[in-house]
Amino acid sequence: MIVIHQVIGSPFGRAAVAGCVEKGLDYRIAAMTPGQQRSPAHLAMHPFGRMPVIEHDGFVLYETQAILRYLDAIGAGPSLTPSDPKAEARMNQAIGVVDWYFFSQTGAVPLVFNRVVAPRLGLPVDDAAAVAAAPATRRVTDVLAGFVAKSPYMAGETFSLADIHAGSHIDMLSQCPEGAEILQGSPLAAWLERIRVRPAMARTTWEALARAA
Repeated sequence: MIVIHQVIGSPFGRAAVAGCVEKGLDYRIAAMTPGQQRSPAHLAMHPFGRMPVIEHDGFVLYETQAILRYLDAIGAGPSLTPSDPKAEARMNQAIGVVDWYFFSQTGAVPLVFNRVVAPRLGLPVDDAAAVAAAPATRRVTDVLAGFVAKSPYMAGETFSLADIHAGSHIDMLSQCPEGAEILQGSPLAAWLERIRVRPAMARTTWEALARAA
């Protein structure tokens, strides 16, 4: 049993759960409250106070990229890492774009947080920050759209870890008005519909994870 420590609503936490679903791994969500990631108990597992963290047979692991690669290695079924070196590099590149440029305070974080996360958690909403973040969000989203402009998935012809990672973020972006507008007509719109039907995504929506927790 893999224990996943996360705040429900975290796209990174969703990616970890989606990885378990995709690879047929038994898991349990150890739901955290916002701010709990700064508690001494959590900092003992993740020294930077972020999430998710997984525990598996006494093995503790943090960083979503590392978690997804671990789940891919130990789970059943076809690998979610392309065997072709160029496709694998493209997968890693897409994951890096999400981590460094999409999920950042100069990227989509202010928009998604204030339009989706804060209202659901009852936190204060900064409308000005959301509006100001839209141009930067569009720019990085356009870059990610380039990964699926000529292929069905982020790394080419097959579903990979990049689709899990990016899908968890782009799906949340689609839930705010500015995000829906940015995605309209983008290759990401068709890609998002394509991956939403997979159990890994269908079973890890905010509502589904809240019920599971």
